[in-house]
Amino acid sequence: MKRKAPDLKAQAKRAALNALKRARRTADKAGVELSEWEGEFLGSVEDRLKTYGRAFGDPEKGAAGQALSALQTVKLKEITAKAKGEKKPMQRKPFRRRSSGGDGE
Repeated sequence: MKRKAPDLKAQAKRAALNALKRARRTADKAGVELSEWEGEFLGSVEDRLKTYGRAFGDPEKGAAGQALSALQTVKLKEITAKAKGEKKPMQRKPFRRRSSGGDGE
């Protein structure tokens, strides 16, 4: 008996929903406080996935069979890393002074 080919859109949707749940659950277990924006991001992306099957409308922002856009995927990875305690706070470097090379600028 032949099986049907797997539905790639449904598979991507399930994977994205599981990743969102995993990020939230990891943050709760670790006691990491997500910012208001991060919590809202996870909630809104989850709602859009459940409603539309993907979390972005513009086809130029992600691949055709994907449930999350490229930037949403990056942000989800950042939130997951923060929840795991892997994320180091961003350190800003001071501006370097330009040495005047004698060209008058």
